[in-house]
Amino acid sequence: MQPDRERALFELGIKLGALYHQYTGAPLNMETLDSLERAIEKSVSVQPYVLSAKVLIDRSRVQDKLNKFGYCELEGRMLDVRIEVQYGSAKVAGIIRYDEELDYPLMFVE
Repeated sequence: MQPDRERALFELGIKLGALYHQYTGAPLNMETLDSLERAIEKSVSVQPYVLSAKVLIDRSRVQDKLNKFGYCELEGRMLDVRIEVQYGSAKVAGIIRYDEELDYPLMFVE
């Protein structure tokens, strides 16, 4: 691997892991979904080397988890994320996506 690609992959991993652990547990409801998606995207996008960030929160999973007060907490299984990073000449992208079979949100390099 070339040094730029190694650094780009490292930066990507840091951003995916930080996003996951920073935002899981955040309170949300059906009315705040859009604004939370945009806030996460904007927060990640200001970090060094980030070219783009796209965050989708699974509305059906949120709806299923709403408590008697009308909100729930963001869970990893609700996230569908794609981040693109460039370091030097290397451009890489990665995702967070829930794996139904494993019952676990996984991170991948695309």
